Amino acid sequence: MSIVIMIILLSILILVHEAGHFLAARAFGIKVDKFGFGLPIGPTLYKTKIGDIEVLVHAFLLGGYVSFPDDDKDCALPLDSEERFINKPVWQRLIVVTAGVIANVVCAIALVMLVAVWTHRLPSGNYKVYAAEISAPKNASIWESGLKKGDRILNANGCDINNIYSLQTIIKNSAKNNGVVTIATIDKNFNKLKALNPGLSKDETIPAGIAIRLPETPEGDVITMDKYAAKGAKYFKKEGVTIDEHIKALEKLIEGKTVYTSTGEYSMYDVAKAISNDVHPVNFIVERGGKTIELKPIYPDESGVIGIALAYEQTMIQTNSLPSVVKGSCKYLWDNTYLMMYSLGQLFTGNIPLKDMHGVVAITKIGGDMIEKSGKSSGILLAALISINLAILNILPIPALDGGHVLFLIIEKIIGRPVDERVIEIISSVFFSLLIILMIFVLFNDITLLIRK
Repeated sequence: MSIVIMIILLSILILVHEAGHFLAARAFGIKVDKFGFGLPIGPTLYKTKIGDIEVLVHAFLLGGYVSFPDDDKDCALPLDSEERFINKPVWQRLIVVTAGVIANVVCAIALVMLVAVWTHRLPSGNYKVYAAEISAPKNASIWESGLKKGDRILNANGCDINNIYSLQTIIKNSAKNNGVVTIATIDKNFNKLKALNPGLSKDETIPAGIAIRLPETPEGDVITMDKYAAKGAKYFKKEGVTIDEHIKALEKLIEGKTVYTSTGEYSMYDVAKAISNDVHPVNFIVERGGKTIELKPIYPDESGVIGIALAYEQTMIQTNSLPSVVKGSCKYLWDNTYLMMYSLGQLFTGNIPLKDMHGVVAITKIGGDMIEKSGKSSGILLAALISINLAILNILPIPALDGGHVLFLIIEKIIGRPVDERVIEIISSVFFSLLIILMIFVLFNDITLLIRK
C-alpha cells in the first residue's frame, strides 16, 4: 500500500508540472491539442477527448507533455492564428515554458507546509549523536580519551557531527595502517627523522646494519570532512600516497620500536612513509552535563573501529504558529534544494559516478519504505523534494527540456528573430534520444539496486 501511495504522489507531481504549462497556455489564449501523461514511446494505454483537447496515457509513464498546434505540421489552424504558440510575444512564451517548473516549486512549498501544519514540526536534517555504549578492549586508547557513555559527540577532527554517517566515515578512514598517507604528513615525519639522524639524506638507501632513531610521536594524518561530504552531498575521498607492499613490509619491521636497524633495502623517506601510516588520531569534542569538553585523541584499530556503539535522534523544526510554519518550510526547502544543487554539480563534474544515479523506480521503493516506517508525512516530504528536483532538472538549459526552450527563446530575443525550426528540431531530437538512453541507464541502476537489496 505504501508503494501505491508513493506512485500516486509521483503521478500527481507530473500532472502538476504539465498542468502548469496547460493553464499558462490557456491563460494567454494558446490552443492546446494534447495533454499527455507519460512519453509517446510504445503503446497508448488510454485516450479520450475532453472538449477539443485529446488526453492520452502512454505505457512509458516516466514523463508527460502538453502539445500545441505548432507541434503538428498537418494542423488546420492558420499559420497566423493568435492561438498558435509561436505567434505569442516572447515573454508570454517564456511564462508558458517555465510554468511547469513554477508549478512544481509551488507544489513543493504547499506539500511541506501541509506537513508543517499537520504534524507541527519538520525534520531539520541534523541529528544529535551520542556514545551509547563503550565496548572496546581494555588496552584501547578510547579508555584514556575521557569519553563516557551518554556523551553527545559535537565534533570530530574539526568536522561538526550532525549525523552518524560523517562520524563513521571519519573513524573508518582513520584506521591504523590504512594505506593512504598525505605528502604533508610524510614530509613532517621525514623532518623529524632528519633531526634525529642528520647524517642521512632523503632518498639515500640506508646501509645495512646502520641503526636510526625513530620519533617517539610520529605525525599521523588527521582525517576530516567538509560540510558537503558530511551531509552526503558528495563522496568522501582520502587523498594521498598509496602505501605499497614494499613499505608495508617495513611497517612490520619498525612497529613498536624506537630504533630501526637497516636491512639495506629502504631510504629515510621510505621510513617516513612507514611511520606516517601507523596511527591516525580522532579528536572528539563532546557535550556532557551542559559543558563542552575536548577529549584526548582516540586511535582506531586496523579495522577502523574504536569500540563504541552510537545512538542518535533527529532535531526537529517546531512549527506551532503561522510564522514558524512559513519560516520552517522555507528553511527545510532551502537547505535541501541547496544540497540537491550541489550534488547535481558533483554529478556533472564526475565526483559522483553515473552508477549512483537513480530514478522513479528506486524513488518509489525508497518512498514506500519511508511511508511504511515513518508515516505518510515522510512520503509527502519526499514528494516535495522530488517536486523541487523536477523543477531543477527541467530548468537546465538542455534541449528537449523546459530549460532548452528557455535558451532558444533567449537567443530569439537577442538576435531579433526565432531560431530556425529545423535547427531546433534536429537539436531537440538528438538530446531527446540522449535523455531516453539516460532514462534506460537510470532504470537499469534502479533495478540493480533493488536486486542487491
